[in-house]
Amino acid sequence: MTYSLLSMLRGGLVCAEGGAEETELGIRRLRNALQEADAVLIGAGAGMSTAAGLTYSGPRFDRYFSDFRDRFGITDIYSGGFYPFPDEETFWAWWARHIYYNRYDIEAGAPYKDLLQLVKDKDYFVITTNVDHQFQLAGFSKERLFYTQGDYGLFQCSVPCSQETYDNEEAVRAMMDAQEGMRIPSELIPRCPRCGEPMTTNLRADGRFVQDEGWYAANARYEDFCRRHEGQKMLYLELGVGGNTPVIIKYPFWEAVSANEEATYACVNMGEACAPKQIEDRSILLDADIARVLADVAKE
Repeated sequence: MTYSLLSMLRGGLVCAEGGAEETELGIRRLRNALQEADAVLIGAGAGMSTAAGLTYSGPRFDRYFSDFRDRFGITDIYSGGFYPFPDEETFWAWWARHIYYNRYDIEAGAPYKDLLQLVKDKDYFVITTNVDHQFQLAGFSKERLFYTQGDYGLFQCSVPCSQETYDNEEAVRAMMDAQEGMRIPSELIPRCPRCGEPMTTNLRADGRFVQDEGWYAANARYEDFCRRHEGQKMLYLELGVGGNTPVIIKYPFWEAVSANEEATYACVNMGEACAPKQIEDRSILLDADIARVLADVAKE
C-alpha cells in the first residue's frame, strides 16, 4: 500500500446518501462529467452484472441448480464453485452448468448496453473483475477490455503445466447435453492436451491461475491507456465494485484522481458508494441501482 493511499485512508471516507434528490443530482453530475471528459476509464465489479440480472442466488439459482441445492445443500452459484464434490463427473456437471448459464446461454444485460452508448464515442477502457463476457456481448471492443480475474469461456491445466488457456464452449455444450443425475460421462472430463491432467476453470482462485499471453497483452493496453491520459480530464467510473479486491480497481482509481487535479471519480454502488475525503470535491457518489442510473444518463 502506497504512502498516498495510506494518507487518503487515514483521512477518512465520505459516502453517498441514498435519497431521491441526491440521486438526481448525482445523475446530472455524472452526465456532465461524461460529456466533458477527454477519456473514460471504467472499473466494473460484480454489482454491474447483478444489476444486469445475473444474480447468483434466489429464483435464478433455484431454476438451474435446484437438484444440487437439494442434494448438497448449496445455496448459491458462487459458493457452489468451491464445493468439494465427490468425484470429477459431478464436479464437471456442476461447472458445465455454472459456465453455460452465466456465459453461453445469456444475452448482454441492459446496463452494459447503456454504458456502451455512453462511452462509444469517447476514448475509453474497461478493467473488470467480472468473468462473464458481458462487455463483449454488449459490443465493447475486446482491445479495450482487461479481464483481470479470468474468463468463464476458458479452461487451463489444473497443474498447470503451461501458461496456456483453451476455449471451452464446445466442451461445455457437450457436457450439458450428456449430463444425467448431476454427473457427466467420464470420457467428457476435460483433460490438458499437453500433460493429460484434468483441466480446470481459468478463474483466479489460488496460485495456479494462468495469466496467458492474452492476459498480459490486455494488461499492457491498460497500462498504456493510463499513461497516455496522465494529467488529462479523465473520468474514473467505478460500477459495482465491492471490498473483496479493492487493490485492483478501487484503490488505483482513488490514487489516480488524487494525483490528477483534472480527474473526476464517480462511483455507483448500492450501499457502498464512498470516496476518500481528500478527493470529495472531485467525486460523484451514487448509492443507487446501476441499471437505473445508466439508463437515466443514457436518456440524454
